[in-house]
Amino acid sequence: MTVDPTAETIRPFIEDQSEDGPFVMLNLLAFKPDGGRVRYVEYGIKTQPHLERVGGEVMYFGEGGDTLVQTGRKWDAVMLVKYPNRAAFLDMVGNAEYQEISKIRTAALEDAVLQPTHPFTP
Repeated sequence: MTVDPTAETIRPFIEDQSEDGPFVMLNLLAFKPDGGRVRYVEYGIKTQPHLERVGGEVMYFGEGGDTLVQTGRKWDAVMLVKYPNRAAFLDMVGNAEYQEISKIRTAALEDAVLQPTHPFTP
């Protein structure tokens, strides 16, 4: 199971121009039992300057609790990261220095969900 976007999974995100304003990336995180949480914190600290460079911000980072309704796995942590637009996110993840740092994230996670979200408009 991969915890990183692939060329196939990120292509629709790149090609969809219908929502090109600010968005929040939902991160559902399951840490590897052998120090994954510690490695993920290291990744977060090292990623912060890259996030700031593109105008992004962590809006929330919290521990996963007991589930009240469960249709899948229990997540260890939830993080919400706001980006000004898709180009900012792609700029950050395409940066060579960030890509080296992202290896820490990959090593820290057993499972993950990255899902871009947009404000709900009825």
